[in-house]
Amino acid sequence: MRTRTRWSRTTAASVTAALGMGLLTSCSGSTGPGTPDREITVWSQENLPDRVAATQKIIDRFEKKTGVKVHLVGVDEGQMPQLIMSAAASGHLPDVIGAAPLGQTWQMYTNGLLNTDIPQQIVKKLGAKTFNKNALDLTTDNGVNLGVPSDAWLQLLVYRKDDFAKAGLGTPDSYGKLLKAAKKLSTKGHDGMSAATDPSDVFTSQSFESLALANDCQMIDDRHEVTLDSPKCTTAFDAYDKLARQYGAPGTQTVDSTRATYFAGRSSMMIWSSFLLDELAGLRKDALPSCEQCGKDRRFLSENTGVVTALKGTGSAKAAQFGEVTSWVTTKTAETAASRQFIEYMMGRGYESWFGLAPEGKIPVRRGTAQDPDKYLAAWRHSRIGVDTRKPLDAVYSPELLDRLADGVGAIRRWGIEQGEGALIGATNGELPVPKAIGAMTSGQTSASEAAREAQDEVAALKKSQQ
Repeated sequence: MRTRTRWSRTTAASVTAALGMGLLTSCSGSTGPGTPDREITVWSQENLPDRVAATQKIIDRFEKKTGVKVHLVGVDEGQMPQLIMSAAASGHLPDVIGAAPLGQTWQMYTNGLLNTDIPQQIVKKLGAKTFNKNALDLTTDNGVNLGVPSDAWLQLLVYRKDDFAKAGLGTPDSYGKLLKAAKKLSTKGHDGMSAATDPSDVFTSQSFESLALANDCQMIDDRHEVTLDSPKCTTAFDAYDKLARQYGAPGTQTVDSTRATYFAGRSSMMIWSSFLLDELAGLRKDALPSCEQCGKDRRFLSENTGVVTALKGTGSAKAAQFGEVTSWVTTKTAETAASRQFIEYMMGRGYESWFGLAPEGKIPVRRGTAQDPDKYLAAWRHSRIGVDTRKPLDAVYSPELLDRLADGVGAIRRWGIEQGEGALIGATNGELPVPKAIGAMTSGQTSASEAAREAQDEVAALKKSQQ
């Protein structure tokens, strides 16, 4: 499930359209490849109207070049698991799914819904060495490519450099510095931290996981046992409780309220994704920074914001980076030739336009081509960000930050994927046991250790139900 923000919103229309399209178009059964009629259905989780329109323009060029007919359907990530299972049961899966996150990709793979031969062929043809190795590793199971990794976003800790300088504080890149800063900068009417506590949103889980990984807290270990009540995880729950409740705003904090608080200048730190960067720079009218100084200078907040890409806890030897890798996946009933041709186009001639939909949150995981190894990363740096105002990414942010964003893809770690438990992660994104525990903890109903045990029990029960 993707966080319900501007890059993913639940829309009844998209769900209805997706179901209708799935029943009416090219998929031809539930047991094997579709009939080669040069017509495919593509579900895209880049489902905001402006992104659907931009994707359609890429598809129009593809159709003109190849003669393949593509039916594009924007589908909300939160509805995707149920939608996929309904389509599979009726024998009408789409051919291709775009922007599929890791949990969903692994869940579909475990349920036997993917054609893995097509991505295997595509990665081989395009050249595995042209892809970020970590992105390939996260989407590969014992040498089997589950999909074709396309792009990534990173979870960031952003902070007010001016507030930190006035308080004589260093960069908050560790638990100790983070907690010290949050405490010192929490005053009447001002919060040290903005962090999600909404028990009904996967964004809360993503925010917590970024902090938990920093302390080497794992949801599941190499023996496939759930370990959310381990000492390292209990420490992570305790740190998150202090940051979100003791040093954060009262009440349930959502993906929107955390951003609004930071943008208003009422908090000095925030955990959010890299999708924030265009809004932070004042390039989107419906999410403008509203701090006192921002009225005269829309760039004030971005120019006074520092970015931490990787955090280090007390129980870890090195810093960790949380992020999401999204992929193009093909279903088991996909029309083989047309689906392969489409994805190759989207990862080649159409690639710059695809990650150009939102470069701040679609960092390319294919660096370039064999002939031009840095082609796509160079293009990404010059891609234009924003909605109402558009500016090149490298005209807004420093080369040093762009380097850290690009390098951060290679450092992404995720719960369960390395242990081969991707299906469990996909299931937790539906059931939300961690956000529920976080919500109870930060509302004062439970302690950090109790929250860790509750999350442990819920995930263990979910794992058992999959066996």
